[in-house]
Amino acid sequence: METAVLFLLLFGLLLIGAPIAIALGLSSVLYIALFSHDSMSSVTIQMFNASQNFTLLAIPFFILASSFMSTGGVARRIVNFAVATVGWVRGGLAMAGVLACMIFAALSGSSPATVVAIGTIAIAAMRQAGYSKEFAAGIIANAGTLGILIPPSIVMVVYAAATNVSVGRMFLAGVIPGIVAGLMLMVTIYIIARKKNLPAQPFPSIRVLWSTFAEAAFGMFLIVIILGGIYAGVFTPTEAAAVAAVYACLIALFIYRDMGPLKEKKWRKSGEGLLEAIVRNIGLSVLYFFPAFFHRDTRKVLVESSKTTIMLMFIIVNALLFAHTLTAERIPQVITDWMLGAGFNWFTFLIAVNIILLIGGQFMEPSGLLLIVAPVVFPIAVELGVDPIHLGIIMVVNMEIGMITPPIGLNLFVTSGITGMSLVQVVRAAAPFVMVLLVFLVLVTYLPWLSTALPTYMMGPEVIVR
Repeated sequence: METAVLFLLLFGLLLIGAPIAIALGLSSVLYIALFSHDSMSSVTIQMFNASQNFTLLAIPFFILASSFMSTGGVARRIVNFAVATVGWVRGGLAMAGVLACMIFAALSGSSPATVVAIGTIAIAAMRQAGYSKEFAAGIIANAGTLGILIPPSIVMVVYAAATNVSVGRMFLAGVIPGIVAGLMLMVTIYIIARKKNLPAQPFPSIRVLWSTFAEAAFGMFLIVIILGGIYAGVFTPTEAAAVAAVYACLIALFIYRDMGPLKEKKWRKSGEGLLEAIVRNIGLSVLYFFPAFFHRDTRKVLVESSKTTIMLMFIIVNALLFAHTLTAERIPQVITDWMLGAGFNWFTFLIAVNIILLIGGQFMEPSGLLLIVAPVVFPIAVELGVDPIHLGIIMVVNMEIGMITPPIGLNLFVTSGITGMSLVQVVRAAAPFVMVLLVFLVLVTYLPWLSTALPTYMMGPEVIVR
């Protein structure tokens, strides 16, 4: 009965319009005050301990790196490279949008950031090539969800912090599923393109392919820095996030120069010799090095990323307090005993998890929902022999689908904002491709090797401490 009160408090607050962070924190505090044997001082202790989690320190740095990459012209160069790579196939411009989302996802770790950065450019390009606005919007809304599946992923960091699994393993586990999801969307696009006779771009020359790759290479090298640095043992995931933020800042300000005091200053002027250009650019970089960090463009990026970080961390801290309340009252253990007594096995358990997350994802922000559900289902999964990394990828894929299902799907609102379409139009446009992701969810759920093969090969078998 007391357990029911906790969840009634939570959903009651959500139904009256309370922000999710307030609903999580207030329901926990009221439950502790009225029913728990814990003292109220435990609230302060748990919130302080949650804010001291070293793993969560990666989140603000990944958000900052994503902000610089979104502002610094990286997306435009990635789209150009993607178009040169697959644009010559029928429906290739739409496929290029998916490929660009996959590449940018490996830089940003954020789904909405991927939709905004790539969608603003790719949707306009598809419209000019003769694609319908609905088709273009539906593709980008769905492909943008890969931002939280392809590593590095902020949602994966949250799951790792909530369950004490390895962030490195989670990042590796997302590689194969992310590629498979992208390929499934591309195959769907190709089938539709053949039926609707959608256009193809001219076949690019090797020179064009190389030049677009060279322009995007500095941005895409961030993937090598993050993942290569982690798995080469150079730095931890948190340190990788900090390095990524610094690198993204330097690339945006001094290499691509789409922001900051060097904006629109060309690397090489007409008639200028190579040596002269090198000397001039070194001088400009030295001259404007410190002013660039105080420029209004840089301040704007820092302020926007700070707002996002504060919002997300407030949700996470309150969600971890809610998770502590669940654990302290032994609610996961009670549910585990009940499910085992009811004859659940790993197969039926994963069906139940997917149903819960698909429904919850329609109404809640991904990180908050994950932090509520993970502490409950994690011990049950371990008891039933489900790999914790496999469970994490299942949860992330469910969060993906939740971001493109109404009424709260964030990617739907973002796509609506950048296209000028109504929310209902975006929902209709995205629906056919949501079905593809639902099929992908079934594959990820019941083919665990998709998630576990690469982490096991790179890092050895998972050691589970019960």
